[in-house]
Amino acid sequence: MTDLLYTEKDLVTSLKDYIRAEENKLEQVKRWADRLDSLTSTATQDPEGFLGHPVNAFKLMKRLNTEWGNLESLVLSDTTDGFISNLTIQRKYFPTEEDQTGAAKALLRLQDTYNLDANTISTGDLPGVKHKNRMTVEDCYELGKVAYAEADYYHTELWMAQALRQLEEGEESPLDKVTILDYLSYAIYQQGDLKRALEYTKKLLQLDPEHQRANGNQKYFEFQLEKQEKQDETAEKETQQQDREKRDTTQKKKKKQSQKSFSLIPERKKYEMLCRGEGVRMTSRRQSRLFCRYYDNKHNPRFVLAPVKQQDEWDRPYIVRYIDIISEAEMEKIKQLAKPRLRRATVHDPQTGKLTTAHYRVSKSAWLTAYEDPVVEKINQRIEDLTGLEMDTAEELQVANYGVGGQYEPHFDFGRKDEPDAFKELGTGNRIATWLFYMSDVSAGGATVFPDVGASVGPQKGTAVFWYNLFASGEGDYSTRHAACPVLVGNKWVSNKWIHERGQEWRRPCGLNDTRHPNGSLCPQLFAICYFFLHAPPDSEPRDYSD
Repeated sequence: MTDLLYTEKDLVTSLKDYIRAEENKLEQVKRWADRLDSLTSTATQDPEGFLGHPVNAFKLMKRLNTEWGNLESLVLSDTTDGFISNLTIQRKYFPTEEDQTGAAKALLRLQDTYNLDANTISTGDLPGVKHKNRMTVEDCYELGKVAYAEADYYHTELWMAQALRQLEEGEESPLDKVTILDYLSYAIYQQGDLKRALEYTKKLLQLDPEHQRANGNQKYFEFQLEKQEKQDETAEKETQQQDREKRDTTQKKKKKQSQKSFSLIPERKKYEMLCRGEGVRMTSRRQSRLFCRYYDNKHNPRFVLAPVKQQDEWDRPYIVRYIDIISEAEMEKIKQLAKPRLRRATVHDPQTGKLTTAHYRVSKSAWLTAYEDPVVEKINQRIEDLTGLEMDTAEELQVANYGVGGQYEPHFDFGRKDEPDAFKELGTGNRIATWLFYMSDVSAGGATVFPDVGASVGPQKGTAVFWYNLFASGEGDYSTRHAACPVLVGNKWVSNKWIHERGQEWRRPCGLNDTRHPNGSLCPQLFAICYFFLHAPPDSEPRDYSD
């Protein structure tokens, strides 16, 4: 999108050149018209006397034979060539209808996630904003139409109401109130509020009494409202007694539910709450057990003299953050390598095991291999030194960019039991751990949240967070289900490394105390090794168990 800004700037320059050319042409025509207006006014007062002068007669012949022809050529000359040519060339880089709809949906998504009213978004009063810009009536109307096309009548109402409000406040617009009221009344009706739908329909008919659809709707709404009122009266009498009997029981249930309210909230609501900074479940007692330290991973030679800064972010699952772990130059190099190949991010389809795009992951990503630049290789080595895990079987470094509204809804990084083929094509087992670099600060939004446990980790430029997706037994840790909150204001760059099971057998030995497999056995690698030592003949040759 930054490239599109420069494209638009170039088009504005080209448009101004065209305007100057048109103004220059019109100025010449104006001077010609003013001169001839004065001349013909004088000549027509005494035509014979004027033409009696031989010079005047000659000049009249010259003007009509030559100069008016030149003026005709000037008026007919096309000054648009340069601008139209440039516009045609640049048009292939323009956003599509799908892109515009996606940007509109991003605004609706932000509105829901961060509890923003339509007026706040329309006026541009968002946290951390540097360049505030207002939305016009047409902008609000377009958002409402996008929601309407998706049968999202809740957002249709919000944005048509905002467009109507701005019109009533005196904003000039080619749109009229009748068009907006037509959408607004229907959206309200679709949400079941017949009374308000009828009110807005009557407002529409005051402006346009002949509106055919509104006249039909008014009769229908009035009939349905009368029918509904009769049904409500009957139902109210029948339920009054039942309500009295249930009231005491309901109050008792509410009291119990409030004690564990967060765990009962639907995941979507938890996710949105955490994105807003609400519902974080870290008590002060648990917080007191989190520490920061200098870390060299058991005296790793690369970090003995310069240990890194490590701090605990969460206890269960255990999430740590490494501070100042990637330099400004390295981040810029990674972005530079990734930008030309950024494509719409994909996810693993659990049914096919193949990569596909999904509405719940809105970002662009690129993959960088270790051999294409020393910086990538250096970063991979740093991750290996700090985690102690083998990088040869890890996935390539993935670089992702989340623009405004960019998000990744709650998901697991590891493959579950119902996805046996999730990473089959890689041949390196499940994803044992996740390493995530933050390569930009975000003005508002963009946190990494874990809805099941109520954890929230904010993006902080130059840092990285790390956690294990699998227990030492090889079982998945379901508490690591996480999400990338939508970016409200700003631009979020991250890069991540998904580390796999193969090659970790001796680096992260299987645990005997952690979660075991469903059949009660030890993890497969340890079971195979134990079985060999128990059953191998005494004279058998030594074997390599690194695989």
